[in-house]
Amino acid sequence: MRSAFTEELDLISEQLVEMSRLSATALERATSALMDTDLTLAQEVISDDQLIDALRRDLDNRAIDVLARQQPVATDLRQMVTALRMSSDLERSGDLARHVAKLTRLRYPAHALPEQLRPIFAEMATTAQAMVLRAGEIIGSKDADGASELMKADDTMDRLHREVFQTLLDPAWSQGAQVTVDATLLSRYYERYADHAVSVALRVVYLVTGVWHDEQLPGDDERFPGRVPREG
Repeated sequence: MRSAFTEELDLISEQLVEMSRLSATALERATSALMDTDLTLAQEVISDDQLIDALRRDLDNRAIDVLARQQPVATDLRQMVTALRMSSDLERSGDLARHVAKLTRLRYPAHALPEQLRPIFAEMATTAQAMVLRAGEIIGSKDADGASELMKADDTMDRLHREVFQTLLDPAWSQGAQVTVDATLLSRYYERYADHAVSVALRVVYLVTGVWHDEQLPGDDERFPGRVPREG
């Protein structure tokens, strides 16, 4: 029975890693569609999001089935509950990539982003993709120390998010209301995508240590002062 339970946990972990890979691919393709005004690619991203949704459903059903059959003890229960919450984070990441693609489709054949903002968003996309892929690696290896690494990357994302707003609020900004709103939404999508990657890493910390640090890791008081807790 214990061997079967361990196999189920390993499979769930593999599914979470696969969700992180699919989410990163979705954002990469959604960003390409955004930058190139590629309607076909945008539609593919929107349609393919169902693959991430289906994987989450399968994972959640598997986890619930294990909970019902195996009667896990405290540590095992923590693993299953944490897996369910990580699958939610990764599924939402895929949804955010879909939102980027939907906005591209909505504005087609016009560009959803003006030329001056594209370099910032290209960097946001690169940062976000790397973060969610690293989150997948952290899941696979149960690397509790990896959360600090992702929090540093999230600082980069927050800086880019602020740069977008600084551009939009600059008196020299001459775009209309629609472009301004679109840029605001897109920046939020990428920023939230990165937040979910951090959330996944912090859940691994909880999984390994049994302590939820609410984005305040041991020894991080000086490196990450004044952090505002994110939603759980």
